[in-house]
Amino acid sequence: MTEPSLSRADHKAIAERVPEGARVLDVGCGNGDLLALLVAERNVRARGLELSGELAGAAMARGLSVIQGDADSDLEVFPDNGFDFAILSKAIQQMRRPHLVLRELARIAPDVIVSFRNYGLWRRRLSLFSSGRMPGHRIWHDEAALHPSTARDMVELCGDLGLETVAMAAVRDGKVGGFREAGLSRLNWGADEVILHLHRK
Repeated sequence: MTEPSLSRADHKAIAERVPEGARVLDVGCGNGDLLALLVAERNVRARGLELSGELAGAAMARGLSVIQGDADSDLEVFPDNGFDFAILSKAIQQMRRPHLVLRELARIAPDVIVSFRNYGLWRRRLSLFSSGRMPGHRIWHDEAALHPSTARDMVELCGDLGLETVAMAAVRDGKVGGFREAGLSRLNWGADEVILHLHRK
């Protein structure tokens, strides 16, 4: 198995939440950087799902178990409780039906880790107020964020789907703060990105 490339701080933080030897499904796994880190450092039994054929191929070339597929429609192939952890890193806002994707992940694994850009960050609120334009919006056919949301939005959606928030961490300037059980209001106001560790009720 190939060694992971230089790891992102959020990948390292996610890996620390995953127990040694766990069964992990990484949805939207890209070229497999997080999967490779989990295999190398946590000795997990890992599987990835990636929409891009090019990225899925790059992950498979690294010796990782990855299949090409669309999380919006293909998660039903995975069995109930087939994994211990399901991970969705920086992909939930690109999903056409994020609530259904989260519901499927909760069916597939009792623990779910989701990371995403936080549109509740004070600088983005100020930008919207002063410019009247959605922060990060460029062109109408750009699908980078189909569902921009705040940390509070995401926590409430997960709660409605039967996923309780075990811990949350803020990402600022590429650095990840410690995971905490509380402090959503502060995180919603000050975090550029957010990592949520969720557990099926």
